[in-house]
Amino acid sequence: MTDISALAHLGAGAAAVAAGAVNAIAGGGTLITFPVLTAIGIPAIRANATNTVSLCPGYIGGTYAQRTDLAGLSRGLRPQLVAAALGGLGGSILLIVTSEAVFRQIVPFLILAACSLLGFQDRLRSWLKSRARGSRSHTLLELFAVTGAAVYGGYFGAGLGIMLIAVLGLFSELAFTRLNAVKQLLSLVVNVCAAAFLVFSGRIEWTLVAVMAPASMVGGHFGGSLAGVLPPKKLRAFIIVFGVVVALIYLFR
Repeated sequence: MTDISALAHLGAGAAAVAAGAVNAIAGGGTLITFPVLTAIGIPAIRANATNTVSLCPGYIGGTYAQRTDLAGLSRGLRPQLVAAALGGLGGSILLIVTSEAVFRQIVPFLILAACSLLGFQDRLRSWLKSRARGSRSHTLLELFAVTGAAVYGGYFGAGLGIMLIAVLGLFSELAFTRLNAVKQLLSLVVNVCAAAFLVFSGRIEWTLVAVMAPASMVGGHFGGSLAGVLPPKKLRAFIIVFGVVVALIYLFR
């Protein structure tokens, strides 16, 4: 356990409220908490594991707030939920076997990859439609992409929302609010499965979890209530810019 001040706990809690809200609205809120945790002195892998466990309640709050947007989607979501669960678990295992030095080196590139995918989502969707041949191949490709995004999320929680909303947007014609609700549910499954493994890893700062978990739930519920009101294009643009700035900081510091 790391010696963490009361002020650091307060800052982490405030970041968790913001992250829960942003995750529910547009994705990418964990890019707020991860830098805060490393800034207060938590090693990168330990910060990432703590982040994953802490923000699970935020995904619960956000999913509950957007539950009406999931109506009628249960049948199509079942394969995606399985893919999300397996990918989240696999990613968390991969995280624990990665060295601290290697993880710190690849963090900025993981963030930039997620931001790029979100930024070019519309173009990628058009390309995918022109290449897809038959509904079965399209569905299999979608499941493969969701699994890859889930592995990413289990490995590096910061940016999971960005990655999932970008991947889902390539395959779905759902309205953004409904697509965002699906993203929120899949993010919940990824995080719960990853957290279920990480809680036994010995890499969790539990005093931070005690503060951040309820804070993220409050933020997630608040953000979920606003998800259908705020303009999605502006939110996505903000998350992309914020993510790039964070990645550059990690790359050059």
